[in-house]
Amino acid sequence: MSNPDSAAPAASAAPAAGFSAVHDGKVLRVTITNPKRKNAVDYDTMKGLGDTVVAASADRSIRVIVLTGAGGDFCTGADLSASAGEAQRGITSEMVMDVANRMVKSIVDAPVPVIVRIKGAAAGVGVGIALAADLVYASEDSYLLLPFINIGLMPDGGAAAMVAAAAGRPLAAEMALLGERLPAPAAKQAGLFTAVLPDDELDAKVEAAAAKLAAGPRRALELTKQALNQATLPALAAALAAEKTGQSELLKSPDFFEGATAMLTKRKPIFAD
Repeated sequence: MSNPDSAAPAASAAPAAGFSAVHDGKVLRVTITNPKRKNAVDYDTMKGLGDTVVAASADRSIRVIVLTGAGGDFCTGADLSASAGEAQRGITSEMVMDVANRMVKSIVDAPVPVIVRIKGAAAGVGVGIALAADLVYASEDSYLLLPFINIGLMPDGGAAAMVAAAAGRPLAAEMALLGERLPAPAAKQAGLFTAVLPDDELDAKVEAAAAKLAAGPRRALELTKQALNQATLPALAAALAAEKTGQSELLKSPDFFEGATAMLTKRKPIFAD
């Protein structure tokens, strides 16, 4: 994804952490780069994404951030295959929740607008990443999914709070408690997506929005974003804190062990009575 009218971009972040970042004129383009795992994110990737957005927030040359995923999906949530290795490194579930929360908050709190481009799945913490953005453009075949309940967990990444803020408590409860896909057209109708477009129109829409924001008044955009967040997400900090407490407990539970095992072996979980 590139802007044909811009100067040649310069790489500015290490793809080794599961993402890349390219400073392209006034636009920072951040891409999650784990397509073999459908862009699932591990501890290092979430930490790196948070660090990158925080650094971009302090860079006056950056006017807009565009965040997307490589390949056919945006982000399918936490990479459970990395959990054992993280535990061996001394990374606890509380530490994972801390970097996830910081990553999401960095997007919400960034002084510049953040655009998310979604193809395929935005699932798990990927929903939190997507909805933390200011503008969300999605392809017609994309969807949102909070699958946590299916493996004995609860939503995290602020997803429940942000879904409820945009679409209301009933839809947030349906997504969180039933763990079923919400297709792009329904997400747009509910107010969760800015626009849903055919594949061949998606990039052009994202680029047009990025170009307009990059040419806009930075301070006015910052204050507008702050006012919108204050009006719509006053409970986000409390939700993130509750998610950390609850998810840290659930990640150590027998139900999560059963749910994760069932998912990896492609069978239905049998949860405790």
